[in-house]
Amino acid sequence: MRRIHVRPLEPGDDDFLREMFVETFFWRDGPQHSLEDVLAIPEAGKYILGWGRPGDAGVVALSDAGEKLGAAWYRLFSTADHGYGFVSDEIPELGIAVMPSYRGRRVGRRLMEDLITLAQGQGRPGLSLSVEDGNSRAARLYESLGFQRVERIGSAWTMVLQLKA
Repeated sequence: MRRIHVRPLEPGDDDFLREMFVETFFWRDGPQHSLEDVLAIPEAGKYILGWGRPGDAGVVALSDAGEKLGAAWYRLFSTADHGYGFVSDEIPELGIAVMPSYRGRRVGRRLMEDLITLAQGQGRPGLSLSVEDGNSRAARLYESLGFQRVERIGSAWTMVLQLKA
């Protein structure tokens, strides 16, 4: 892989986005899981069902040959109905996943940088996420991009990146 190309998510990326969504829940090495496995988890569906509603945005990384390598996306939630990394109605919560064979090759960093740029361009005041204990590689990436740990919930940290207007 020579270069990583990043572009906005498109309607034709729906299947790949669902595949990456599964990776966010089952990021550890182990047996393969399906979208149905993830949707059986209470609270999981709100991250992906009805994708494309106002406030949804994301990017996909591709190789020079056009192979999809990973995706990063965000969605707005409300105080009444929110996700694991929720901090406010105005700050979207992000998800990111990279195909296992491309992890550790700067794909995640590139996705995050482009997603942050997208959020800034849309005037978002920040981005939030939840990172589980044990996912130290991801936590280090987020911290290197300026995310701060703001709240510990169970075995995960909620992290926030404040964006400049």
